[in-house]
Amino acid sequence: MEKNQTETAMPVRYNYLPLTLLAGMLGFSSRAHAEVAAVPEAIRHTADTYITRATLEAPIRFLSSDLLEGRGPGTRGDEVARLYLQTQLEGMGYQPAFANGTWQQPIDLVHIKAAMPPTWSFLAKGARVDLKLRDDYSAASGVQTDRVTVDNAELVFVGYGIQAPEYRWDDFKGTNLTGKILVMMNNNPDWDPNLFAGKRRLYYGRWTYKFESAARQGAVGAIIIHTTASAGYPWQVVQDTSEYFELPTGNQSPLRLKAWMTEEAVRRVMTVGGYDLDKLVAAARSRDFKPVPLSIRTSIDFTNTLATIKTANVGGILPGVDPQLTKQIVVLSAHHDHLGIGKPDASGDRIYHGAVDNALGCAQVLAAARTFAALPERTRRTLLVLFVAAEEQQYLGSKYYTEHPSVPAGRIAADVNLEGAFDRAIFGRTQDATLIGMNKSSLDAIAESVARSQGRTLRPDQFPDRGYFYRSDQFSFARIGVPALNFGEGTEVIGRPADWGRQQVEAWERQKYHQPGDKLDDSWNFDGVIEDAQLAMLSTWLIAQADAMPTWKPGDEFEAARKRALSQAGP
Repeated sequence: MEKNQTETAMPVRYNYLPLTLLAGMLGFSSRAHAEVAAVPEAIRHTADTYITRATLEAPIRFLSSDLLEGRGPGTRGDEVARLYLQTQLEGMGYQPAFANGTWQQPIDLVHIKAAMPPTWSFLAKGARVDLKLRDDYSAASGVQTDRVTVDNAELVFVGYGIQAPEYRWDDFKGTNLTGKILVMMNNNPDWDPNLFAGKRRLYYGRWTYKFESAARQGAVGAIIIHTTASAGYPWQVVQDTSEYFELPTGNQSPLRLKAWMTEEAVRRVMTVGGYDLDKLVAAARSRDFKPVPLSIRTSIDFTNTLATIKTANVGGILPGVDPQLTKQIVVLSAHHDHLGIGKPDASGDRIYHGAVDNALGCAQVLAAARTFAALPERTRRTLLVLFVAAEEQQYLGSKYYTEHPSVPAGRIAADVNLEGAFDRAIFGRTQDATLIGMNKSSLDAIAESVARSQGRTLRPDQFPDRGYFYRSDQFSFARIGVPALNFGEGTEVIGRPADWGRQQVEAWERQKYHQPGDKLDDSWNFDGVIEDAQLAMLSTWLIAQADAMPTWKPGDEFEAARKRALSQAGP
């Protein structure tokens, strides 16, 4: 019987170059105080061998096929996808990642489907406005109960609905909002870089924060005003939010109703109360803003259909060889789920195939995992290849993993997350690459060194107003203090006009994002897909080899969580 490699392999030693020296050699500015290793040619050669069009296209074709029916959580397609990913890792020589030698980490999810009324009415001063479901409003239950009733609740406009002491911003000013329905704007203040972060969306600007914020105020409901500019996506993306998944909850939130409204619908509602939405929005652009009771009341009653479904994260490990660093892990992640079967598009297709989002990311992780397994020497740190569930349901799989990690959070060196929705590299090779969340951690230097070695310029998020860092699984890791890399699409497509790449990205989002049209077809160019997969794999290798653990930059929003995690990591 062949011995386990962890029993026989010796630690690998490579020459490490001080960042300042490497920066001079490669021509980029120092962004961290870490050390960065030069990637040996043998590693690059192995990446070239195992990250190819064939190794990427085949998993994408299978995972996005009609047979898997969109990989909705808890469906047969979900089970098949998980088994496929598990057996792929088994065949590469990985070991089970979870307790008792298991490849899958089971997760119970509560499926909630709200039967929202076709018309929702608002009353003020004897007048009434009726809003139509899907056309004017979309809503979901905020609680896991069979029936939800909101009776004669008053609407209160609360601006952005943000409390951010570090920015000296508080939209609530101590107002008692218990039992109210809060009407709030999307995004965070974005017109002045000295207020928040300028055009870059922070978590304060995410819709998930808005509902969490309303719950903290004791509100019975919340309405987010939708505009394409403030959301970063069109109304169709949130047009039907009544059906979703959650992790099981204990104590029920006071927030019974989570709603979206079109801007035009909100204007109509405001009018019956005698308010001008534009004037309210203008007033909210000030630190002095206080909540505005609107004297508009509403009632709504609906039932929920509840069901518990089962899904799982899939994970395999490749043990590290350094006697000390092997206790630490580097996570290489992608989500395996998509939206399943839903409303048909114009062609009648009801399967939300999820080829880019995220069969592409899974394929890139599989190709990187195969490369690591083929290396002549294992990495110093242990690798965890993790395919998480239910990302499309607000990253529930990664949230569950980070709440029940396989090692303490302080021993997770970093997460490198591949999210095809943000890396639409299917248009060709690019002169640039994007790092989502750039300027947050010491990982910038590693990512920049690899991109530069590919002849590419690494740029910060090219769509900063969309808050991509907070919209996928790397956010779950960041919340427990783990520095993370997530690469987005480059837009300077080689051989194309200057703005062509950005136009393609925006067109894809309008026409295919979360639509049945997200499928593999002959238009795909795999050159950029290959290069981005190699960028992620080589960055992961450098993290796994480095002497020092990655760090958040001083003052970053996740720095305190990292310090707590490190203090609790144990020997």
